[in-house]
Amino acid sequence: MTTLTASQPTVSKAKKAPAYQSVNPYNGKTIKTFKTLSNKQLEGKLDLAARCFETWRHASYAERAVIMAKAAAILHAKADEFAHTMTLEMGKRINEARGEVEFSSDILGYYAKNAERFLAPLKLNPTIGEAHIESSPLGVIFCVEPWNFPYYQLARVAGPHLMAGNVVVVKHAGCVPQCAIAFEKLWIEAGAPVGLYTNLLISHRQSDHVVDDPRIKGVALTGSVAAGRSIAARAGKNLKISSMELGGSDAFIVLEDADLEHTVKWAVWGRMYNTGQTCCAAKRFIVIDKLADKFLEKFTAALAALKPGDPMDEKTTLGPLSTESALVDLLKQVDVAVAKGAKVLLGGKRIERPGAFMEPTILTDIKPENPAFRDEFFGPVAMFFRVKDEDAAVALANDSDFGLGGSVFTQDVARGKRVASRIETGMMFVNNISWSDAELPFGGIKNSGYGRELGDMGIQEFVNKKLVRSGVIEAPV
Repeated sequence: MTTLTASQPTVSKAKKAPAYQSVNPYNGKTIKTFKTLSNKQLEGKLDLAARCFETWRHASYAERAVIMAKAAAILHAKADEFAHTMTLEMGKRINEARGEVEFSSDILGYYAKNAERFLAPLKLNPTIGEAHIESSPLGVIFCVEPWNFPYYQLARVAGPHLMAGNVVVVKHAGCVPQCAIAFEKLWIEAGAPVGLYTNLLISHRQSDHVVDDPRIKGVALTGSVAAGRSIAARAGKNLKISSMELGGSDAFIVLEDADLEHTVKWAVWGRMYNTGQTCCAAKRFIVIDKLADKFLEKFTAALAALKPGDPMDEKTTLGPLSTESALVDLLKQVDVAVAKGAKVLLGGKRIERPGAFMEPTILTDIKPENPAFRDEFFGPVAMFFRVKDEDAAVALANDSDFGLGGSVFTQDVARGKRVASRIETGMMFVNNISWSDAELPFGGIKNSGYGRELGDMGIQEFVNKKLVRSGVIEAPV
């Protein structure tokens, strides 16, 4: 693990921040900065990755699993150490950070155990002869990953794609360089061959060149819609397969028969986990009129009770946003929403204390012509909508450019499943928002992207599905 250096004052705003810089969002102090790779260094790393693939592709599943399981065990054993780095770099509350590290360990262990079964040859039944589909790795996969889950995002690409026989090179977010470096060192400690997992401290321009490089056979990105459009277009121009997870504005639907206490607990967790900086967080709260006042009263009180503090302290209930710029951008979004007619029921302002803290916020009266109606608020901002009935709730939920996830709360589970089937998203949850398990596929539709990660679907994204047909078949005359 990289040792975090003593905090230093943040650089002047007049200077352009380095591409890779650790700044503690709890106090705004700079921890450490890193230089980007030179083009020569980048070329060397890509060459090592390509050469590693020529060996790794021939390793057995059992051989791959030894390294994967070892990496999982190291994450588990050093969960506190990995979590500490995460909290310092992006402000995640320490108990949430530990949970992320443990989940990342589970993902690696899951693929170590199940990859061979997922990629086993699939027997087909042609009318003549025999046939099967076999899976083989593609090569070097380029992954571009965000800061909000610094290890989980890496584990969910490394686990399946390395076990499939690919190798990965990763451009992580600029504000979590020490997490990125720590995750690369994890593989070295686990006994991985050089080039199997490579962290790239590179610029956006260099990233474009990586996508163009013929040694790169696939591209996976988790990030903004703008980043997805740019990277997907470049991958498409190069005829390279890609997967995109681009955020969401998930609906949290509350039907009139919902268990209010249960629902409000999930509402608070669903909006405020990771200080609201989650792609599939509950963001649009759509409540049937009959229950709307009671829900809003309890939801508002619960958000108002959250107290800002040191994310290293387990008693803290409200952490900072990841960076000062993330806070400033979110405050601007709220200001625009209000200028266009939205009302602030709770919060809406910066918390006057050191660090990138924002008040938990509830916006109401958001009309379709308001930019907020289409936006994703990546932080502690909830949008509240009152609707007359189930059909209106479904229509509003579907009136979104995004389609990542969503949830519905009702004591009639069969009804909840029927509503879930009507919502246009990649994932729906009934009476919970338990977003992600290693066994379950994760991904969306519309502006939320395409492709799936995790589960048995996640390992299928970057493999060649080769048809092999055999049998004595006479040639046509």
